[in-house]
Amino acid sequence: MRRHADEPTAVAWSPNELRQISDSDDLHISPFRDDGETFGTPTWIWSVVVDGALYVRGYNGQQSRWYQAAVRQGAGRIRAAGITKEVVFEAVDGSINNRIDDAYRAKYGGSPYLTPMIGTRARSATVRVMPLKTDE
Repeated sequence: MRRHADEPTAVAWSPNELRQISDSDDLHISPFRDDGETFGTPTWIWSVVVDGALYVRGYNGQQSRWYQAAVRQGAGRIRAAGITKEVVFEAVDGSINNRIDDAYRAKYGGSPYLTPMIGTRARSATVRVMPLKTDE
């Protein structure tokens, strides 16, 4: 995992940013590359909000390249709804996945890709996305 002397600090999303991201379907995720400084190629991915937190999943499960980079590096950048944020990533497991499934059903219910996204493979690659604290 990417480590620096001044470890990144995650903060809560602002309600406005979270609403905008939740209402959009254009999230692009770019975990850092192995050098820990260069952002990876943006990958379009589904996102959902549960209890004020932003979650994404790897369609190809833990084999998804962006997922592997996100877990290994622990940080990167997202772009969605006209918002660009440096973020930290945290793999999640457990009962929260049931609520994330429900959020996927509500947001993407008409898609033929829904079933794989709430299946075991994708559930195993669930990531919480948190914005980094900035010195604004």
